[in-house]
Amino acid sequence: MRRIYLLIYMLMAVATRSVAQERTVQNRPYTDLRPLHFGVVVGTHMQDIEFMNVGPQTVTNDDGTTSEALITADQDRWDAGFNVGVLAELRLSTHFQLRVAPSMYFGTRHLTFRNLSDPDADGNPRETRQELKTAYIATAMDMIFAAPRFNNHRPYLMAGLSPVINLSGKSSDIVKLKRYGAYAEVGVGCDFYLPYFKLRPELKFMFGLGNALDKGHVKEMRDKNLIKYANSVSEAHTKMIVLSFYFE
Repeated sequence: MRRIYLLIYMLMAVATRSVAQERTVQNRPYTDLRPLHFGVVVGTHMQDIEFMNVGPQTVTNDDGTTSEALITADQDRWDAGFNVGVLAELRLSTHFQLRVAPSMYFGTRHLTFRNLSDPDADGNPRETRQELKTAYIATAMDMIFAAPRFNNHRPYLMAGLSPVINLSGKSSDIVKLKRYGAYAEVGVGCDFYLPYFKLRPELKFMFGLGNALDKGHVKEMRDKNLIKYANSVSEAHTKMIVLSFYFE
């Protein structure tokens, strides 16, 4: 019997503690009832790009002769960048919100081209590198599904589409990306209700839709020695991992 009484006592203690937690004073209790609210966002991200290599290609030399070249292109590391923006969020129902967040993404992708048909004295492929500067204007349109608020936090899931405008790219680049594109994005986050504002950390994954490679860029290149490197890829697919902090 003592064990039963002890078990009942423990259950009552846990229940009392749970009720006490549910009765915690909420910060900004009416903030989610507003039909429309605004905020700012800052964050960091990691960029990556996957190339489709064409394999062996025929190169026409300056003297009119032809030769075969095998060049591979790769971004062999994730490159960090940062992003800033603003947001407007529309309340659709208790659990659903529609968010529009115009932002700018800044970063640099480090690309490596390896000429397998032209090894150096040690037998290693000769490497040519490019720093591909990126500056995007993106307008993310996301649907948010949020769980019920518990005390001063509220987790959520999000998914959406983000059209982008690429502001970077030079004629001297080996690889150049298209001016316009779009990303599909999914992620998770959590609202933290602080006394003076709501903080929202969010982690999302962005996947580029379609081929981002500007195929017409080869015709603009002035350095003819780099054309074989530009022709070594036929497709480019971009992606990003973004950690953002929303202040509302």
